[in-house]
Amino acid sequence: MWEKLYSKNGLAAKNIALELLALEVGHKIPTVTDFCDELGLGRGTVQGAIKLLEMLGAIELEARGHLGTFLIKKDVSLLLDISGTGPLVGVMPLPYSKKYEGLATGIIDGFNLLNKRISLAYMRGASNRLEALRARRYDFAIVSRLAAEEGTEHHKGLEIVKSFGLGTYVSEHKIFLSDSTKVKIEPGMRVGIDRSSPDQTNITLLECEGLDVQFIDLNYMQLFQMLKENQIDAAVWNIDEIRSVETFKAVDFQSEKAKSLIMKTSEATIVIDTSRSEVLKQISLLDTGIVLNAQRLVETGERFPQY
Repeated sequence: MWEKLYSKNGLAAKNIALELLALEVGHKIPTVTDFCDELGLGRGTVQGAIKLLEMLGAIELEARGHLGTFLIKKDVSLLLDISGTGPLVGVMPLPYSKKYEGLATGIIDGFNLLNKRISLAYMRGASNRLEALRARRYDFAIVSRLAAEEGTEHHKGLEIVKSFGLGTYVSEHKIFLSDSTKVKIEPGMRVGIDRSSPDQTNITLLECEGLDVQFIDLNYMQLFQMLKENQIDAAVWNIDEIRSVETFKAVDFQSEKAKSLIMKTSEATIVIDTSRSEVLKQISLLDTGIVLNAQRLVETGERFPQY
C-alpha cells in the first residue's frame, strides 16, 4: 500500500482521503472538477487517486448518473493512515469531578468508535489551555462556552467546533463561605480569585462589583484548603467538587450580571485552530451523543471512567 501511495496518484490520494474523512456515508462526493480546483491537480491525477482509494479498500463509491457519485462505505482508520494524520492530542481540565471524568471517558469513546487514536492531557485554567492550543502544543482544547467565546473573541483563528449542551462542563457555580453564619459576600471579606480561569474570574468580579473586598490571587485547586484554613472568606466554585459541598456553606449569587453568566459556564465546548483543516475534519466526525451517554453513565455510577 505504501509503495502505491508514493506515486503521483498516491500523493493526491492522501489529500482526497483527508477530504473524504469529513464526508458522511450516503452523501455525494465532490466532483472530479471540484477536487481539481480545490487541490490544484489534473483530472487524470484525481481520477487515478480515487481509483487507488477504492482499490485499497478505503472507500466504496456508487455512480448514480446525473445525480453524481455517492460514498457508500469508508474505512475511517485506513483513510486516516492514508492521509498521514497522526493521533490527536487534546487538553481539558483536571478530572477532579465525576462530570470531568465522564467527559474524558466520552471523548475517548467517541474517537475509539472512529478507530481514531487520541490522547488527552490535563491542564488547570482555560486561559492556559487556549494559549497552549494557540502554540500548537495540542490539537484541541475543552473549555466552557464562556471561556471559549472570550478566547475566540481575543484570538483570531480559534473557533468553537463542538458544543455539548448545558450542564456538561459543570453543574452549577455557587459562592462558598468559610463562615456558615454568612449568607453572601460582604465588604471587607477576602475573596479567592483564579485569574487563569475566565469563568471563576468573571463571575467573581461581577458578584463583588461595588463591594470593598480584598481579592486573593490563588490557584483554583487551592480554594478548598484556603477556605478550610480561613485564609479566605469566600470563593466562587462549582458544586461538582464534592469536598466543597460537604464542608462549606454554599449560597446563591446576588448579582444579576453574575447570574446571567452561569449558563455559559456550564456548557462544555471543543475549540480548535481552524487553520488546521486536518484537525477540523477529524473533530467534525465526533458524535456528541456518544460523549454525552458516556458522561451520564459515569456520573450516575453505572460505569467506571476510562480515560
